[in-house]
Amino acid sequence: MRPRGLLLFIVALSFAGAGHSLIAHHAEVAEYDSTKPVKVSGTLAKAEWSNPHVWFYVEVKGDDGKVTTWGFSTQPPGVLMRRGVSKSALKIGSTVNVEGVRACAST
Repeated sequence: MRPRGLLLFIVALSFAGAGHSLIAHHAEVAEYDSTKPVKVSGTLAKAEWSNPHVWFYVEVKGDDGKVTTWGFSTQPPGVLMRRGVSKSALKIGSTVNVEGVRACAST
């Protein structure tokens, strides 16, 4: 399963109503375009709980019924665990609401 060319940094992530705020450790200005916010709701399809960053994939159904898979990157597992977010929070098949910003286009 591959995302459709979109890499996003997560600013806020909500699993089943429990919000967890996630902050960047890279220079956000250099990697992410804060003028392009994104909000999606969908089904958690896949999660990769590994260094250097946790990645997860959300399937979002459009108004036309077409499903698009979005890929999201967040903090390393150790940072999330210290903030009280465990691997068990990423339940495949659960409905998630994600807010973030798009990655800057690569040159």
